[in-house]
Amino acid sequence: MSTTSIDSLLHEERRFAPDPDFTARAVAGPELYARAADDRLGFWADQARELHWHTPFTQTLDWSNPPFARWFHDGELNVAYNCLDRHVEAGNGDRVAIHWEGEPGDTRTITYSELTAEVKRAANMLAGLGVGQGDRVAIYLPMIPEAVISMLAVARLGAIHSVIFGGFSAESIRARVEDADAKLVITADGGWRKGKVFPLKHAVDAALAAAETDVTSVVVVRRGENDVDWQHGRDVWWHEAMSESSEEHEAQGFDAENPLFILYTSGTTGRPKGILHTSGGYLTQAAFTHRSVFDLKPETDIYWCTADVGWVTGHSYMVYGPLANGATQVMYEGTPDTPHPGRWWEIIQKYGVTIFYTAPTAIRSFMKAGREIPLAYDLSSLRVLGSVGEPINPEAWVWYREIIGGGKTPIVDTWWQTETGAIMISALPGVTTTKPGSAQVPIPGISIDVLDEDGTHVGMEAGGLLVVTEPWPSMLRGIWGDPERFQETYWSKFGTKYFAGDGAHLDADGDVWLLGRVDDVMNVSGHRLSTMEIESALVSHPIVAEAAVVGASDDTTGQAVVAFVILRSKKAKSVSATEASQQLRAHVAEQIGAIARPREIFVVAELPKTRSGKIMRRLLRDVAEGREIGDTTTLTDSTVITVITDTMR
Repeated sequence: MSTTSIDSLLHEERRFAPDPDFTARAVAGPELYARAADDRLGFWADQARELHWHTPFTQTLDWSNPPFARWFHDGELNVAYNCLDRHVEAGNGDRVAIHWEGEPGDTRTITYSELTAEVKRAANMLAGLGVGQGDRVAIYLPMIPEAVISMLAVARLGAIHSVIFGGFSAESIRARVEDADAKLVITADGGWRKGKVFPLKHAVDAALAAAETDVTSVVVVRRGENDVDWQHGRDVWWHEAMSESSEEHEAQGFDAENPLFILYTSGTTGRPKGILHTSGGYLTQAAFTHRSVFDLKPETDIYWCTADVGWVTGHSYMVYGPLANGATQVMYEGTPDTPHPGRWWEIIQKYGVTIFYTAPTAIRSFMKAGREIPLAYDLSSLRVLGSVGEPINPEAWVWYREIIGGGKTPIVDTWWQTETGAIMISALPGVTTTKPGSAQVPIPGISIDVLDEDGTHVGMEAGGLLVVTEPWPSMLRGIWGDPERFQETYWSKFGTKYFAGDGAHLDADGDVWLLGRVDDVMNVSGHRLSTMEIESALVSHPIVAEAAVVGASDDTTGQAVVAFVILRSKKAKSVSATEASQQLRAHVAEQIGAIARPREIFVVAELPKTRSGKIMRRLLRDVAEGREIGDTTTLTDSTVITVITDTMR
């Protein structure tokens, strides 16, 4: 009986070796692992030297005061210069940086020369409003080019941005603006979502009215053309301020440890948890992983990461990583199903997207809608697919490869966090024989282990707690304003090893299978079971589109498995909820074992998700145990929980 490790009962035997033609042309080869293993710090120093340094660094890592790391600290660079000016100076100013697609169908094509000029102008505008090195700027914008321009302009000045997801409430804005002590806010009148304009500025107005803060200016981008209230002396129209600004701006070098951004993690209660990232190490790892994991060829690839800029994936793999590498990318304002369910595939066909990076929740939503939708579009341009956000179950992985990737496209299933800043575990598409559902191996230069509660390596074919054993360049440098909380949250359990809060299983080859948050592990009759594996077994049944599993208190077993499932659209009409529950309980027992058979299975129409697409299992536990429902402010649709509760009565 297991008490300290996490049991992994799911077995996946399918394997997909790299295509020899892909391998022959791949950006990253097996030699990267050898170089990093031979001299880890030298390897990262080489990656950092791919960037432009105003003042070259002489020391790679200072780890004399753990857990407070300093990477390349005696060097100076400018993050925006690395993302913009150097590409123009290298003769690539005419290369498209962003193909932007608005939800209503309006478009903008922005070259590196044009983006550089806009960022310089925005930097001058912000400097004119008093923003300088170290000042905090809150950005609350929809997915429009001005979001990217704002982030880069703040970085160019050596200031610190705090991007707040454009769907958060006034209270969420207030807490973040107040915690960071922001000097200025950039927002928009409104943005397009699901076929209509949703207002933004009014939320900023309400937040600032309630906040104890010294915000001196609110810069407003005109996008939605909706009416807004105006506070004279504080509010400034973006287009008016930009028209008065010069596009001449010389980028100054800043210390590699100069803070770049604060990003508040979702789902926190009480005081917001502002994750702090700095410049040189972060940009080094974001650029390296973007180039190597996605096999980027900037001269020919069209890259699309579907994440919102309000999440860390949008920071690292829609802004800083791609632009540092001179990539051409797609940016889309709206939702995947507006104005029709094939919108994303239509965009891939239109721009000839070659690299596509999205979340498992989105993939499972497409499975639910049916393969006939993507199959109606030409997706043959795709050559690399990526997954991010949470563990992807094998059935969704295979569907993604077969339906979206035409049965040939390699998939990189990436594990990383807001705190890690960049990808930590992933296949390399020209190197790795992939296993559906496995994140596979640490990227070169990253040191990962799986430990039991006592800090002992669990060995092969065993599960436990995922840790990072050595400092890495893009690691968080703290929680804004709270170093004690930083140490307690991430470093108290295993000393100088970073505890990620995730469970993982090592298979016979030593490859990593993520088991989700440790908070999502259930203790059933003394066995610690991963919710992800039971969800994966449920989704492998042909009637199921998506599933969420939680542990609910049980007098006999300690905890019992309770599942919530969405049936595939066509199947939902042909099977009753009772029949579905019976079939699925038997299926889980067959796939995993009787220990994992759900006590109850509820058929629901939707699952409660945050706006970043993550399932809020905490709320489902409240429902399963009959407790008062917790905070629902981060949900896309707070009525989903009410409907689920009614379903269970």
